[in-house]
Amino acid sequence: MRLDRDVPAVVLKLDRNVFHHGGLGVIRSLGRAGVEMYAVREDPLAPAARSRYLRGRLDWLPDPDQPQRVLAGLARVAERIGRRAVLIPTDDAGAILLAEHGSVLRRWFSFAAPPPALPRRLAGKASLAALGRELGLPAVESVETRDPAEARRFAERVGYPVVAKLTAPWRDTGGLRSTTVVPDPTALATVYATGVPVLLQEHVPGNDWFFHGYCDADSVCRPAFTGRKHRSYPPHAGLTSLGECVPNAALTAELTALLSRLGYRGIMDCDLRRDARDGRFRLLDFNPRIGAQFRLFTTTDGVDVARAAHLDLTGRPVPDGVPVAGRRFVVENYDTFAALGYLRRGELGLRAWLRSLRGVDEAAWFAADDLAPFGLMCLRTAWRAAHRPIGRRRLGGSALPSRPARSGRLTTPLRPARSAGPVPIDGAEGTA
Repeated sequence: MRLDRDVPAVVLKLDRNVFHHGGLGVIRSLGRAGVEMYAVREDPLAPAARSRYLRGRLDWLPDPDQPQRVLAGLARVAERIGRRAVLIPTDDAGAILLAEHGSVLRRWFSFAAPPPALPRRLAGKASLAALGRELGLPAVESVETRDPAEARRFAERVGYPVVAKLTAPWRDTGGLRSTTVVPDPTALATVYATGVPVLLQEHVPGNDWFFHGYCDADSVCRPAFTGRKHRSYPPHAGLTSLGECVPNAALTAELTALLSRLGYRGIMDCDLRRDARDGRFRLLDFNPRIGAQFRLFTTTDGVDVARAAHLDLTGRPVPDGVPVAGRRFVVENYDTFAALGYLRRGELGLRAWLRSLRGVDEAAWFAADDLAPFGLMCLRTAWRAAHRPIGRRRLGGSALPSRPARSGRLTTPLRPARSAGPVPIDGAEGTA
C-alpha cells in the first residue's frame, strides 16, 4: 500500500471540543504515510494543532449554521494550498454540510459523495429510527415528543432506565450530552426542562459493538471492521474510552448489505448493541463520518478508514486486507474518568482497570514520535478539572466541557513534519 504523497489532506472540524481525538488520528495516520496534512482547528492550543505531522493549520471555528461562510473559508484554504486536496470531516456537522452544500468545493477538494440528504437523515436520532422502521431493521422502542407527560408515559411503559438522545446532536445541546441514561422520573424532568428536542428510547440490555468502514462510489464497503466497546465515558452512554477489534462476519455482512441498500458513500461509524434478550444486533447510532476511535481498526496491510478514503479518492485501489483481531485502543483522558465512574458503580476495581490497559496497541494521545499533543492534552485536562465550577457541570457530570475558540489564520506548527517552508494561508477571517 502506498498513498499518493502529491495529494495533501485537510481535516475539517466544526465542533468545539478541543479534546476530540479523531482529527489527531487522521493527522497522524496520513502524515506517517507521507501525506501533507492541514487542519481546521478551533484553538491554536488545541492538542491536535501541535502535532508534528501537521503541515499547516487554520485556527478558526466555522459556524455550521452559516454554510456559505464555511464554504468561502474552505475555498480560500484550497487556493492557498495551491493544489487539489482530500477533505475529511470529523463531525456530523461537517459531513452534513459537505453533502448538502459542498458541490462548489469539488474543483479544489476530493471527498465522498453520498446522496445529499442521507447524512442528515442518518445522523439525526429520530430520522434514523424512522429509517430503521422503513427498512425493517431490528427495532428499538422509541418516541420523539416535547410533551413531558407523554415522555413519562413512555418511560413508565418500557420501564426505567430510558435513554434520551439529542435529535440533532450537531446543534446546540442545551447542556445535554448526545446520549443520556435517564434512571428515574426526576432525571427525566431535568432532561425536558432544558427544552432541547430529544428522542427517548428503551434501554436495551447487552453489550456495545461498533462498525467502521469506507464505501467507494459503488457503495462497496472496503475495509469493514467490527469491534467491542469495553468502556465508555460517561459509563454505558458515551464515547469509546477502551475498545477492541473483534471480527464478526455475520454483523459485517448485515451492515455492508445495509450500506449497499442505502447507496452510502464515504466513511462511517455505527454504534450497535447486541440485545441480551434475543441476541440480535440493534443499530443505535449512525455517524456519517470518521469515528473518533477509528485507529482501533487497521488491516494487516496497514489500512484504516482514513487511508482507505485517501487511496480511493486519489484513484488508487484499496487493498483487500484482514482486520487485525484483538487490537486494542484507549483514550487516556476519557478512560481515566470512565474508570472512576465504573468504580463508583461497583463494576470495576483499580487492579482490574490496570490489567485492562495491558497490551493496548495504540492510545489516542500518547505517541512516542509525536509527544506535544499528549502533553498539551494533560495540561488542559488538569487545568479544566481544577477550574471547572461544579455548579456548571453539564448533565452527565463532565469535567471536560467544550469551549468556543476565536477565529484566526492558517499558520505553521511549531514542529513541521517536513523541512519544506510553511504554507501561509492568511485572511481567513475576512472570508469565513
